[in-house]
Amino acid sequence: MIRYNLRCEKGHAFESWFQSSAAYESQEKRRLVSCPACGTVKVERAIMAPRIVTKKGREAPAPVPAAPAEVTASESTPLLMAQERELRTKLKELRDHIVKNADNVGERFPNEARKMHYGDIEHRPIYGEASADEARALIDEGVEVSPLPVLPDDRN
Repeated sequence: MIRYNLRCEKGHAFESWFQSSAAYESQEKRRLVSCPACGTVKVERAIMAPRIVTKKGREAPAPVPAAPAEVTASESTPLLMAQERELRTKLKELRDHIVKNADNVGERFPNEARKMHYGDIEHRPIYGEASADEARALIDEGVEVSPLPVLPDDRN
């Protein structure tokens, strides 16, 4: 998953997650990426701050450039905060639904997903663990997989 900082033609700044850069570009071309503040589909990627790993192995965000003058914090922050809370609530509901209605196969996930894809076992809803390389390999094989969202509260 890739998180992009985006900006619309009216200067509204927001962020969104995409499966890959190609997925973003495809959605942008099909005019599926729109500004949550004004609804315009004239959106472009904004300058992003990379993650920097310190000598102690801790990740620290790089300094973020200031927003342009036409978008002030008081204009964008409450709306973005409300949208972020709503998104987190919906993501938590999605995760709770999956956990309640699917089998946790743990580290066997890549093998179980492959077996279902190739018809070796009956299809059923599952979730589990896979490394990034394993997930890429599944996707390359045409196995439909999606990551479960990890929310900030999950890390505490």
